[in-house]
Amino acid sequence: MSAATSARVRPARVGRPNKDSREKDAREAILDVAEERFSRHGFHGVTVREVANAAHVNTALIHYYFGSKKELFDAVFMRRAEIINAERMAAMDAYAAAHGDGVTVEGAIEAFLAPVLTRLANGGPGWRNYFALVGLVNSTTAWGGEVMTRYFDPVIHRLIDLIACALPEASKEDLYWSYNFLSGSLTLSLAETGRIDRLSEGLCHSDDVEALRPRMIAYAAAGFRRVCEGK
Repeated sequence: MSAATSARVRPARVGRPNKDSREKDAREAILDVAEERFSRHGFHGVTVREVANAAHVNTALIHYYFGSKKELFDAVFMRRAEIINAERMAAMDAYAAAHGDGVTVEGAIEAFLAPVLTRLANGGPGWRNYFALVGLVNSTTAWGGEVMTRYFDPVIHRLIDLIACALPEASKEDLYWSYNFLSGSLTLSLAETGRIDRLSEGLCHSDDVEALRPRMIAYAAAGFRRVCEGK
């Protein structure tokens, strides 16, 4: 075998991550830390230096990977939004395909919520931090609406279209208002503030996803019907 051929087939070093792997790990570590910090303190309560210190990197590396703090925030938001949006779209499409003209308000809402609640229950602290961040952004007046629009509107429109099939006489205005109320209920529940724990004196727990799931579906479906049908 010639020296040139030997060079071409030389195996990679075993047990030592390549540069791309190390960069991916560093990026994910930064995103994890930023996600946790943003979910607790909001966009303006976090500095790039704090994220860098907690992630054990220098600030220059964060700027190299992400640019500004706003771009870091967008990367945090996009990372899980892409996953959960795809799962919700798939769930709603599968539900619509399986039920055709027999779709119900409850079924549509369950398909919309199930991927989120499953991730909340089983996804670990990263997903819990993310959903807390979504709840925070959804109630931020200055720019929260723009962020939610940018990342979640296609999935929301799919839900509204699906519910419109179950409530064909509903006006668009009533459907949008009803979704607005569902969105508030959902993001408050995702934030797991512990408010219901104290209010109920321990009878209810904000992290009890299995208790939340059927109640939210029933509550939201009844609200849609009451508003959209006027009964």
